[in-house]
Amino acid sequence: MTEAAPLDEMVDGAGGIRPHWGGLLGALSTLGRGELAGRAALLDRHFIEEGATSLLPGESDMPAWRCDPVPMLLAPAEFDALAEGLAQRASLLEAVLQDVYGPQQLLAEGLLPPALVYANPAFLRSCRAAAGRREGPLLHLYAADLLRAPDGGWRVLADRSAGPTGLAHVLENRRALARTVPELTRARQLRRHGPFFDIWQDALQRLAPPGAAGRNPGVAMLTGGPSSPHWYEHVILSRRLSCALVEGGDLTVRDGALFLKTLRGLQPVDVLLRRLDGRQMDPLEGDQSPSHGVAGLLDAMRAGSVRIVNDPGAGFAEAPALAAFLAGLAPRLLGERLRLADARTLWLGDLAVREQVLGDLGRWLVRRAVDGTVQSVTAGALPAAARAELAGRILAAPEEYVVSEALPASVAPCAGPQGLEPRPVILRLFLVHDGQRWQALQGGLARALAAPDPGTGARPGMRFSKDVWVPMQEPGEVQGPPQASIRALPIRRGSGDIPSRVADNFFWLGRYLERLETAARLLRASASRLAVSDPGPRALAELKSLAACLVRADLLDSETAREIGTVPVARVLLRAVRERGRLPGLLGQVGRLADLLRDRLTGEMHLALNRGMRELTEAFRAVPARREEAREEARSLDALGHVSVAVLAFAATVAGLAAENMVRGGGRLFLDLGRRVERAQAIAAELHRVLDQPGAAAQPARLEPGLRLALELRDSVITYRSRYLTALQPAPVLDLVLADEGNPRGLAFQLEAARDMLADLEGEAGGPLSQLAQSLLEEARAMVREVAEASSQAEAVLRLRPRLAALEGEVATLSNRIARRWFALLPAPHSLGPAPAIRMRGAA
Repeated sequence: MTEAAPLDEMVDGAGGIRPHWGGLLGALSTLGRGELAGRAALLDRHFIEEGATSLLPGESDMPAWRCDPVPMLLAPAEFDALAEGLAQRASLLEAVLQDVYGPQQLLAEGLLPPALVYANPAFLRSCRAAAGRREGPLLHLYAADLLRAPDGGWRVLADRSAGPTGLAHVLENRRALARTVPELTRARQLRRHGPFFDIWQDALQRLAPPGAAGRNPGVAMLTGGPSSPHWYEHVILSRRLSCALVEGGDLTVRDGALFLKTLRGLQPVDVLLRRLDGRQMDPLEGDQSPSHGVAGLLDAMRAGSVRIVNDPGAGFAEAPALAAFLAGLAPRLLGERLRLADARTLWLGDLAVREQVLGDLGRWLVRRAVDGTVQSVTAGALPAAARAELAGRILAAPEEYVVSEALPASVAPCAGPQGLEPRPVILRLFLVHDGQRWQALQGGLARALAAPDPGTGARPGMRFSKDVWVPMQEPGEVQGPPQASIRALPIRRGSGDIPSRVADNFFWLGRYLERLETAARLLRASASRLAVSDPGPRALAELKSLAACLVRADLLDSETAREIGTVPVARVLLRAVRERGRLPGLLGQVGRLADLLRDRLTGEMHLALNRGMRELTEAFRAVPARREEAREEARSLDALGHVSVAVLAFAATVAGLAAENMVRGGGRLFLDLGRRVERAQAIAAELHRVLDQPGAAAQPARLEPGLRLALELRDSVITYRSRYLTALQPAPVLDLVLADEGNPRGLAFQLEAARDMLADLEGEAGGPLSQLAQSLLEEARAMVREVAEASSQAEAVLRLRPRLAALEGEVATLSNRIARRWFALLPAPHSLGPAPAIRMRGAA
């Protein structure tokens, strides 16, 4: 049997260019082969820089999906016919779902075999109505994969009813093309994507149950989190639809209703747009891992207090074998014939069909009957022995298999190394129900296939996509939805509307950013002193103090620290910036948290984080290898200095963007609080170590190296000189580092800022955590005051060391109590009897 040749999307049967491709082809010809390849590289770079890949430093630079600079065009009339056919198909699938999860008349009449219902893992018995019809639509968002057959007609390859993916790809592909190949986007006026998302957003508001009357409905999107392969899409869609992006741990069911847990309290969720497998939604009723679900969620859905779209059981309609019955079900359920045909599909549970197929198995694609994620097998491509084995498996369990006609997909021009080259394409179109009828996205997503890819099953990890363009016929032919009637929003300003999980991530993002910066300052200070060929006693004293700080920061081991004057420390410190070293490890934590917070960071801030992390990773990779450092100590020191400056520039950029771009509350508050707590703890720890100068009580000059380091590590040298214009003295140095509220690198500034933020969060000026921060601030002031009033300031400074160690521990206690109060949501610890008051001065 001779296989039909695939149809060419750009060229008609007579060898001419199809009319709707004319303008685009002219624009492509002006670019030329080399320029087109360059634009393709720019597109790849765009997705990397925008964070679309969700990659952490050190991972591959290849984007998770690629966009061809050459779009796929559909004629307006042809697209409209496809949209009408898919709208009818979506209505049919809705009717099937309503019957399967309701009266099950199709099963009773023998129009649908029980083996395709009860054996389907996506059929959720808990979603079936006890009697009658389920309330509301079960199918709200629908997509279909289509192939143009050699006869020119379109065939449906697969239905996507559980939670169709690809809409973020559509948005980002269109945006990326407009940015990198504007010559093409200017060639034709295109139908816009915006109205579809406006319709979708309004439809979600109208889906709210009657209990939401009198207030604005709460809409949230449930995601599996950053571990989900579609995380970036969830971020894009939640922003475009203006709904909260939440994980299972952010939600709770109370008294039969669904709520979002925030720092302010529980907020009702009326509509939940799910992006999880239906079997993971509720650990009390599902049969899969309960790690992402919400206990009691399906019970709340059945009670009508929350509407879940698409319905958790909607994945049933993705069963490949269902396509074999749709043509027969359409007249029964809709009263009309199916307008858009499937690729011919046959269920092998029927004996007559099975005999027909097994007689000529080589011409069919073989698939699992109820699992649409499994790739089909091209029986004709199998060796004789493998084909016989497949036939044996079919005979053993025929109801588990379905076959479909093997059709070659049409080809469309794609950018390749040698210019334009034809590649097979599969088209995905999207529709949403606005409450009355199905509305199609005016465009879609095309996937260019590799040679052995049959286009069925789950999409592969590496995807080569094409934006789908539908040219306008007349200006203004596409109109947006009518303005929805939405209750006026009350004015709210505050910091408690974010989930505790998000606050926790912001807090630790601030802490890891500060740890990264502190490590860089220590490395820079060390490199400048190690560069001295013959250090004197003062420089050696400073190096020993720095070594203690380096050990505390996990940048140096204690054994090397004891021999800092005799070993090549620069080579040892370089280990901290190599792969799997301390600085790459800290940067990895920053990247992990930035990925967790992708939906909460502004585009500019995420771009700065993403680009900065990649630049730092390149700087780490540029550090000399071990075999090179042994020959050239100077190069090692230069590398340390270069990496340190790069880290400090990155930290300053992020801090500046946070200060200027983030609203003063919510995520910004916890990000800043994390930095203040971490910096306060680092200051106390550094002072405790740099002031350890033996013999300073008898010879106060020996204290000078520690005081000099205290100013340098807190970036306060210039301020001290401008104020005092004299030699270093303990009281002025400690005042600047410990007690000056105007010094952003000093301890008092951190504690005062933490106190004010905690008071804002606690809602009272005298809350226990803000009081703890205030007591720490008073202790810092008291230490400076005692040194200033002492007859021997050197002796007074040495007596501060245990108090500084206690202060470091109390800042850690403050951090733990913040976590208990707002992240773990645990009550404050209580003792069984009267607890003694904390008295840090007793250590003096």
